[in-house]
Amino acid sequence: MVKITDIHNALMAIDSHRLQTLIQSAIAGGIPAREILKQGLIAAMDVVGERMENGEMFIPEVLMCAKAMESGINILKPYLTAEEADSKGRIVIGTVKGDLHDIGKNLVAMMLKGGGYEVINLGVDVTPETFADAVRTHNPHVLALSALLTTTMPMMRETIAAVENSGLRDRVAIIVGGAPVNRAFAEQIGADGYAADAGGALKLLKQRMKQIAA
Repeated sequence: MVKITDIHNALMAIDSHRLQTLIQSAIAGGIPAREILKQGLIAAMDVVGERMENGEMFIPEVLMCAKAMESGINILKPYLTAEEADSKGRIVIGTVKGDLHDIGKNLVAMMLKGGGYEVINLGVDVTPETFADAVRTHNPHVLALSALLTTTMPMMRETIAAVENSGLRDRVAIIVGGAPVNRAFAEQIGADGYAADAGGALKLLKQRMKQIAA
């Protein structure tokens, strides 16, 4: 009989085929989809996130884990009730104008989506006005801005200013991330939080969502 630990281990091993087979067998064996999702997939990705932050796993492996998890979630979706499938929170994420780097951003987006969050990924080279419009349209709990170039960091300040000028600043928490960003810069531009890499960003976003829910 399939156990939740088997599903957990298959995801950690990045074995998508085995993972999908185990999930199908678990469903057929009467294990609730919600239990498979939370105790199998999400719990495994929490471990992946911790290992990435500690330098025990690297971006290529984490991306493969996230893709494997997504394939598992697609199997579970028809078995989850509307209540169980409800989002834990809504997050708009994107790379600021002038910057075309998206690996770290996409990794965070995939892991959050797999963790039960609704993620609106705006892509790269996103203008301040587009970010502000997304806050107005989607009403997210968190707006996450990414930059990998020192030359595009000022766009984070301009984006926050655009959100403020649109009268939306009090509606959303704004966090910034990327290799050149530091805590002092985040505070200087009025951001609510900062992370240097994808592992840190994922942890920060989860903490922020807990604070909002409290």
